[in-house]
Amino acid sequence: MSQSVSAPWSTVEVTPQASVSPEKLPNYDLILRCQEGLKPNRAAFAELLRRYKSHVEKILYHLAPDWQDRADLSQEVWIRVYRNIKRLNDPSKFKGWLGRIATNLFYDELRKRKRVAAPLSLDAPRQMSDGEMTWEIASDAPGPDDRLATREFYDKLHGAIADLPEAFRTTIVLREIQGLAYEEIAEITGVSLGTVKSRIARARARLQSDLQPYLEG
Repeated sequence: MSQSVSAPWSTVEVTPQASVSPEKLPNYDLILRCQEGLKPNRAAFAELLRRYKSHVEKILYHLAPDWQDRADLSQEVWIRVYRNIKRLNDPSKFKGWLGRIATNLFYDELRKRKRVAAPLSLDAPRQMSDGEMTWEIASDAPGPDDRLATREFYDKLHGAIADLPEAFRTTIVLREIQGLAYEEIAEITGVSLGTVKSRIARARARLQSDLQPYLEG
């Protein structure tokens, strides 16, 4: 982000904490330092970006896998963070707040483009044992089942998510990657709680069907 950032330290009371380099600060204190002064401290904000850059990119990757300008969207997310970070009252909730900025930006762009996804039929009934399925989407690190942790499986999973209709893909990303509650997803997407639950269940069923060959022992 190419912005000139200045920090009027003359107006900020110097404390021992201020002498600690941003790289050594825990996330909570790093965000507090970014909230000091009239504008975020340049070094602190750069460290904040370094720590959470991949998180933003991951969200946008799953929300808009076929958009070629995700890097521009990511930059815009951080511009919004820079301008609004002082409004965050609880630094411990920064990650969720950041995720909402990225999601809201995606929706803003989606409305501008009036993008229409090709419809896929999800009407065929599918049986779920408990209606719930947790996907370890966020990481390629090996898990208890080595087969599920292979690169091939995650490539197939990412592709299956990308093939979902827009509304289904968005809800599953908000639920499984960002870990938002159903109520929060309903508020963000502007649909009823029942619609959110239905979309997530159907998206999970579609993913389970598409990935069945990789889930079988």
